[in-house]
Amino acid sequence: QVQLVESGGGLVQTGGSQRLSCAASGRTFSAYARGWFRQAPGKERQFVAVITKSGNNTYYADSVKGRFTVSRDNAKNTVYLQMNNLLPEDTAVYYCAAAPAVYSNMAYSGHYTSWGQGTQVTVSS
Repeated sequence: QVQLVESGGGLVQTGGSQRLSCAASGRTFSAYARGWFRQAPGKERQFVAVITKSGNNTYYADSVKGRFTVSRDNAKNTVYLQMNNLLPEDTAVYYCAAAPAVYSNMAYSGHYTSWGQGTQVTVSS
């Protein structure tokens, strides 16, 4: 099992930036792909971005493409989500997750076997 811990959330103004981190421990070799999801109040959990273990492949939800960047530092077992030009609709609890393989649809939350506890991001208008 992989343990994931997010950090970096908080309050930011519209148009601002924030970087989330997700540190992994435990059976990190099984965390081949690392993804980010978010859940706003009253809404379902939504895919945000994913990065493969090599870092060579990334995939983003249309709503964040061009504004968010996912990256990873394998030496630190840490994945980052750089969020720029934040909008009020980006307000949510952000979760990082780990999948043991790469599948055709990495936006499907069921592929991910480990989840962090979440970190709140609030964008004020």
